Amino acid sequence: FAKMNSTLASRMRVAMNTLRQQLPQMLRSKSTKAAAAGGGGFGLLAIAQSHPFAFQVAVSTVKTGAADMMTQTVVEKKKWNEIDIKRNLVFVVFGATYLGCFQWWIQVTQFRKWFPGMDRFANASMAEKMKDIPGMISAGKQVLFDVFVHLPFMYFPCFYAVKEMVQGKSSNPLDWVKDGCIKYYGNFAKDTYAMFCLWAPADVILFSLPIWLRMPGRHLVSMGWTAYLSFLRGSKEPEKVEDKKN
Repeated sequence: FAKMNSTLASRMRVAMNTLRQQLPQMLRSKSTKAAAAGGGGFGLLAIAQSHPFAFQVAVSTVKTGAADMMTQTVVEKKKWNEIDIKRNLVFVVFGATYLGCFQWWIQVTQFRKWFPGMDRFANASMAEKMKDIPGMISAGKQVLFDVFVHLPFMYFPCFYAVKEMVQGKSSNPLDWVKDGCIKYYGNFAKDTYAMFCLWAPADVILFSLPIWLRMPGRHLVSMGWTAYLSFLRGSKEPEKVEDKKN
């Protein structure tokens, strides 16, 4: 019995030492799984990966409205009762419809057709990307399309048209497009220069990210861009003197 007790005690000490060493790792593992199941940071990451379209639309809508709100209250020093709700609505509508939905269609759905191998390059490791010359050329073409076609000839005309829809006097969609394009034409040089300075270098990184992270990453960069656009173009332009006379 003494020998049996000694052996049992020895095994218990070994088991306790093993448990003491493995317990912290086990707790970390459990907490990670709990965070994922309970909607913590890891849960948010899981949602972004499993529902990339819906996730980035929600991010885009909230981000765009918040950027304008921040610009009005922080940069322009407006009080809460002075906030231009119609102006904020421009950015909320634009964030949901164009930045969230249309940009996904262009930069994910259509890019997959126009630039074969996009997913393979985007989801590869950095070491693999550096060896993938065709993939880098394809990513470069995506950057060129974005800054020379998409942004100047799709993004800005749509932004100005939405702005006219919310802030303009006409209820005719043709007037929204016409008046928006006229105003964009007057700001074309300044708008496109600022766009190129930000989005050309940003796109080099964004079009190298995994596909599920491409649009959320773009919306993150767009937070600063939207604040700039809100400050520069968000307010309703004053009526001309001749318009008032008429």
